[in-house]
Amino acid sequence: MIDRAGLAEFLRSRREALQPEDVGLPRGPRRRTNGLRREEVATLCHMSTDYYSRLERERGPQPSSQMLASMALGLHLSLDERDHLFRLAGQNPPARGGAGAHISPGLLRILDRLNDTPAEIVTEIGETLRQTPMAVALTGDTTRYTGPARSAGYRWFTDPAARDRYAPEEHAFLTRMYVSGLREIVTLRGPDSRAAQLADLLLTQSEEFRRVWDDHEIGIRPRDVKHFIHPEVGALELTCQRLIDPDQAHSLLVYTAIPGSESHEKLNLLSVIGTQALG
Repeated sequence: MIDRAGLAEFLRSRREALQPEDVGLPRGPRRRTNGLRREEVATLCHMSTDYYSRLERERGPQPSSQMLASMALGLHLSLDERDHLFRLAGQNPPARGGAGAHISPGLLRILDRLNDTPAEIVTEIGETLRQTPMAVALTGDTTRYTGPARSAGYRWFTDPAARDRYAPEEHAFLTRMYVSGLREIVTLRGPDSRAAQLADLLLTQSEEFRRVWDDHEIGIRPRDVKHFIHPEVGALELTCQRLIDPDQAHSLLVYTAIPGSESHEKLNLLSVIGTQALG
């Protein structure tokens, strides 16, 4: 059963504890609100201001699990706080671990400060949870996929277009890397895991995946230097730095170019044109 008073108080306290700079928003010279405004939180949570405001006023419908997960991310809640939010709303909290989509506040705070840099947060099976605008400009919006196609590895073997933005000489290595990585996660998470379901799907849908899977390769790690092919600016050589959240098995990937290099100049151009085609 929903605890409306407890839910309202908890939401209000978390909103008031957040500052604009915590979520990548400008403070502005005339701000008098203690913490964030309701409309700011509603935008962060991808819901209407009216819907969010009613919850803080102990009104409105019982939030769905999807709405609660969105609020947990928008309010930068820890895992314990997320679980508390779900229980206040009369819902069972989602499972923790590698299959979870909840991003830790620490990773979110870092990502919020990287708007001018290609960066993304991904799950252990390659599902993109968040991207900076520059990451969208570099690789496209990879948060838009649904179902198994959310996984970059699944798309690699089932959608030829998934390989378009990667240098052809990298394709064979990336094929082995995706298979090796998925095999390790299946072993770690077990036969009932989402990783195992993904492997079963690929075994039925991709002859290439079946062939490489049968090699039983383990330990093929991503390379630090990535070679992209962008449809507008061409070839880019970028270094990828990875920060891992051990609780949720999420990775924050940040892509940079050597200052003064041709790729650095192309990244600067990409920051100007964004996702728009050159005229």
